This record gives sequence, C-alpha cells and structure tokens, in this order.
Amino acid sequence: MENPKLKVFIPFFYLVWSDDLLTQKEFVTLQGFIGSQNWLSPKEQQLLLSNVDITSPPSRKQLIDWKTEIEKSSITHSSVKSLFALSLLLSKNDETIKGLETIFTKLESDLGISGSEAIVHFKTAKVTFTSGQQAASTFDTEKLTQFLDGKQAPIIKKVKSIVSRPEFAYETSTNTKVYREKVYDWCRILAKENLGNMAYPTAYGGGGSFADYFAIMETLSYYDLSLVIKFGVQFGLWGMSIQSLGTEKHYDKYLKDIGSFKLPGCFAMTETHHGSNVKGIETTATYNHKEQTFSIHTPNDKAQKEYIGNAASHGRMATVFAKLIIEDHDYGVNAFIVPIRDANGKSLKGITIEDCGLKMGLNGVDNGTLHFNHVVIPKENMLDRFASINAEGKFESPIPSDNRRFFTMLGTLVGGRIGIPRSALSAAKSGLTIAIKYGDQRRQFGPEGGSEVPILNYRIHQRRLLPGLAKTYGLHFALQYLTHRFIHKKENEMPDIEALAAGMKAYTTWSTRDILQECREACGGKGYLSENRIGALKNDTEIYTTFEGDNTVLMQLVAKNRLSEFRKTFGEMDAFDKINYVFESAKTAITEKNPIITRKTDEDHLLDGTFHLQAFQYRENATVTAVAKRLKKLIDSGLEPYDAYNVVQHQMIDVAQAYLERVILEQFQIALTSVKDKNTKAVLEQLYQLYALSQIEKNKSWYLEDEYMEPVKTKAIRKMVNQLCWNIRPDAVALVNAFDIPDNCLGAPIVLFPI
Repeated sequence: MENPKLKVFIPFFYLVWSDDLLTQKEFVTLQGFIGSQNWLSPKEQQLLLSNVDITSPPSRKQLIDWKTEIEKSSITHSSVKSLFALSLLLSKNDETIKGLETIFTKLESDLGISGSEAIVHFKTAKVTFTSGQQAASTFDTEKLTQFLDGKQAPIIKKVKSIVSRPEFAYETSTNTKVYREKVYDWCRILAKENLGNMAYPTAYGGGGSFADYFAIMETLSYYDLSLVIKFGVQFGLWGMSIQSLGTEKHYDKYLKDIGSFKLPGCFAMTETHHGSNVKGIETTATYNHKEQTFSIHTPNDKAQKEYIGNAASHGRMATVFAKLIIEDHDYGVNAFIVPIRDANGKSLKGITIEDCGLKMGLNGVDNGTLHFNHVVIPKENMLDRFASINAEGKFESPIPSDNRRFFTMLGTLVGGRIGIPRSALSAAKSGLTIAIKYGDQRRQFGPEGGSEVPILNYRIHQRRLLPGLAKTYGLHFALQYLTHRFIHKKENEMPDIEALAAGMKAYTTWSTRDILQECREACGGKGYLSENRIGALKNDTEIYTTFEGDNTVLMQLVAKNRLSEFRKTFGEMDAFDKINYVFESAKTAITEKNPIITRKTDEDHLLDGTFHLQAFQYRENATVTAVAKRLKKLIDSGLEPYDAYNVVQHQMIDVAQAYLERVILEQFQIALTSVKDKNTKAVLEQLYQLYALSQIEKNKSWYLEDEYMEPVKTKAIRKMVNQLCWNIRPDAVALVNAFDIPDNCLGAPIVLFPI
C-alpha cells in the first residue's frame, strides 16, 4: 500500500473493517469493483484483494495506521469535503485517480457509506496532549551506542555477529539434556573464536584483556543466560581460579586446554551446609608427606559440594576448596585441583556425582553435587600462590595471618562479582527494550471520539518503566567504573574494590529482579508468554541474587567496609581535624538544612547536580555516622561486638545502599562530562536527572525524618519525576535501541512482529 495510487482505497478499507466485520455484501462489492478496474495491474489488484479477505482481517495495528493516516490528512487539509477528495489527497493527487470521481462515488453508494458523515467523523477525532505524544528521537542513536560501548566496541560487535549465526538459534526444547548439550556446543564455538581465553595471559594462548572478557560476558547476556553462566563457570571460575590461585606450573599445564574448552572444569566451593560462610566448609585435604599426596574427603553428606556448575554432565576437573590438614593441624581453607571424570566422561574412583535436577531457570547449565571419598591427588595439585608445603612437609605462606591470607585468596576471585552484575544489567536492558517497545505499540483507551492511545503515553506506565531505564543507564556507567578500578587495581585499594564489587553485584541484581517484574506486568498477558522471553529472563536471573554471594550478606560486607573507613578516617584525625569535622557538619546544617533550602522547590534547584550530590552524600555520611555511634553505644554498654552488629543489621543495609547510590550518581555525572554530541548529552542529562530525583523520592521518608527536606519539597520532587518521565517518553524507544540488542537475541514476537 505504499503505492500512492492504491492509497485511494484506504478510507474504504478502514470504513468496512472498522467494526471488525466485513459483510458478504461489502466483500462482493469490493471484489467486483477492484476486479473491474482496468487502470489497475493484475499485481495491484491481487494486493488490494488481499485486504478484503474475510478469512484474514487486517491487524489492529493496521487499522490504527490506516486511521492515523486518514485523520492526519483530513484534519490538516480543511478543503477536504468528500470521501473522494480525501482519497485523492491520499493518492497525492495521482493523475489517474483524478478522473475517477464518478465511479468512486458510486462505490460509496454501493457500500452504503455516507462520505460526508465519514469526513466529519475523521475531522472531529480528538487529539489531546496525551494521545498526541509519540516516539520521536531527538538524538543520533548510533552515537549513543558508540558512547556506551566505548573502547570495547570491536569485541562487542564480534560477539553480536557470532550469536547472530544460524547455529545460535534459540533452543526451544523442554528436554533438559537436549538444552544442556546445545549450550555445551555453543561454548565450544565460542572457545574456537578465542572468546573464552580472552582474560588469560597471552603467553598461555589468551587475549590478555579483562576488559574484553567482561564485555563478552555482558554481550552474551543479551542472548542465552544458561550459555553465559556455563561460559563463566568454565572460563571464569574454573580457569581464573587456576590463574589467580595457582602458579606457573599450573598455568603451563592447564590454561591452554581450559581456554580451548578441551578441559571442561568446575569451581567447587559451596557446600550443602556452608554457602556464604566459606570459612566453615568441612571438606578436608589431608597431606601425606611420605606419599607427597593429599586425600580429599567429604566427612558427611552435608559437606558435599552443591550447585556446582559443569559438574552434572561435562566437567572433568574441579578446583575444590577444602581445609588443609597437616599432621592433624587445620591450616584453613585452600584450593586444590581434583580430577572428577576420565576422558570418556566416567566418574573417577571415590567420586560420587549427582544431578541437582530441574531448576527455576538456567536449565542449560548442568549443576550437580560432588562427594569425595578419600580421593588421592598429587602434591602439585595444590594451588599454591598464597600457601604451600615445603620439602620438609611444613606449611608455608608469604602471608602469615590466617585471616588475611583467607581474604586475600578470596579477593583474587572478585572478578565474578563484576561479571554477574554486568550480565544481570544486560538482562534488564533486554526486558526494558521489550516492554518499552511494546508500550509504544500497544494501544488501549483514548479520548472520546479519538483513536486508542499507546500505553506508554500514560503517566503511570511511564512511571513503571522509565525510572528503571534511568537507573539502568546509571548502573552501566557505575559498572564501567568498577571494571576499570579492578583492572587497574593497586594492592592497597583491594579492600575498597572488593566491597564495591560486592555492593554493585547485590544492588544491580536486585535492580534487575525488580525491573524485570515490572516489565512482565507492563506487557500484560503477552509478557507471560514464554515466546516473549521476559519469563526466561526473570527465572534465569533470579539466582543472580544468590550465587557469587547472597545479596544481603554482601551488603553487610559493604557496610562493614564503610564503617572501617569511617573509623580509620576518624581515628587518624588530630584535634584540629576533629574540630574541622564538627565545623563541616555545622556548615552542612547551615547551608543544606536551613529552612530556605529544605523548602526550595524551583526547577533549576531540583534539577541541579550539586543539589543531588549533596543530598546523596549527606545521606551516606549520616547513615554511616549513625550506625557507628549506635555500635559504639551498644558495645560500651557491654554487648559483644557480634551481637551488636546483629542489632544494627537493618541499618547496615541502609549504609550500603546510600554508599552505592552515591557512587552510581557520581559516575553518571562523570559520564555526562565526556559526552561530545550535544543532542546525546541533552537526553542523557534528562535520564540522569530522573535517576537522581527518583532515588531521592524513593528515600523521601528518610529525608523527611532527618529534616533534610520538608514535605513541600518532596512533593515538588514527585511532580518533577512525573514531568521528566513525560519529557523522556518520546526518546524512550531510541534509548533502548541504543543498547543495540540484535533482533535474534531479543527474540520477542511482540516487538519483532507486532500485531
């Protein structure tokens, strides 16, 4: 129907189909009329007849498009008085059509259409400020994509190209075994493309780039999350445990085969009775100096390794975390390489492997349990970067403190807590892309006499999705910052980096969980259909809040780090510094908590980045100070520190959240300073403002309790959040398009093939 000449039929098609029923008389009349017009070619007649097929009515979207085109022409051209005049206008005054007024007027009569009434109806159709809003990008989407991808753009494009191949068509079988084997095959393809070994040193066949490795994980997460986790277990947890905890002899022996996927492996830390508390694991590795061996043993059923990825089907070796026992002395948790299957896939002597079975999601990953019955391994299988056994059979370590050695060992594995939130964020981006595009197409209700309106035009729908979009952009920049800090880390920065990684993992995966739930609901029944992928994204990322550390436990770790920094800072202050600290606190009370500021509601102030940063910093400092004071008071009253921390656990979560939200805000602000394109910067500034104010709104009860703001200000912030959502709506589709998720990865018919 793009042929202008054929558009003369649009008003007729719309009017006969507008009641969703084409009568036999209308069908026969139109069929006869079209077939009798010799100014139409046979191909054109066939196309027109396809629009009057009783068995195949036009879609709701097609009807809306026809009506929109008719209304646009009839309203903007006041001279249109008849249906034929409208048809002629739609045909762009085609010379052929101009001489056909008589026969088209007869067609109106034969169909029982009152042309003049139809024109009046079209001209009086209401267009309100709600119904008139539509997608209209104000910026160059490709420029924003380039900004988001940054230096990793080449590897991101490579991964997208690979997963767009025919062999990466989604596996739709509900048979777990079939799905697992497909994921295994995909992993082998990725390994052949040298994606798995990307973070390994070049001397061992790797790419030597952690930045590219994390970008690979993030980009694969637009596709199948079972593949992402299998990929991460093999090349991340298994391979990087060798790289991080082992030494040259281990690199030489294993890294190339791990990177090529010739040697599938596992990471066996979690036990049935010990997940977050790694120090409490019960598996033992008893050293026999005479034989130069270790005996790996599971002392009871609750000490079996559980939820181990790659264990149930494909893994041949595992990095096993166990308590090192030398001459009946426990030297704490260390890591050991333990073969679990032979080359034919048969379990080795002393090893019992069981399948964890069907899960809520990620059923393409073969999670299993491992039980060791005095399994003997050679001495060189101990990963000995931080601890070893000398020629005399004595324990040695460059780190004398057991506690520090334990946390140093775990600290080297922090990369997993970067890969997981970046993967989760990609899932959130996918969900938002589906929901926002669907919201732009799906129409419901409308003004009296007007067309139905895209549901994304409704304020409450914008409220459901656009603050999540703003937060997702903020998290993108914050995770880039975390990745950069990790790659360029210095030893004295590691405690802060570990805490930030723990916090970002928790905060991002919780955010993804909540965003995907909102996306599912925002898509109604369509969001509940498996084919539209939101269900799979929800189920697959549900466990992200648990593995690589339970989120609530990780947030406690973040809070303890912030308290440690607070004590360290305060403890190092001399008398003058403490006086200055008190002065700064008083200064804050004067400049930020005076009645003028707490009630200030003008637009320039509410959208000002300095106001946002001060508000976030104030909350961060106030929460950590309050918890520190309360802990001191509890301990001074005689309570054990362990019990005192338990009393304030709910406040510890507040400390962690306030810290992380400030980091996200700052990184969003910093990212804005590096945007060169004016239009791109303008839309990102609006997203930033929405993130900042929606977080203040979320925490408004705290700000009101602390008298940092008064009700008149929080109400003004709520109103501004609504307005920002409204302002961003026209760019919403372009903002998710900037994620540049390939259609085959998005895979949702509701946006790829809208009805």
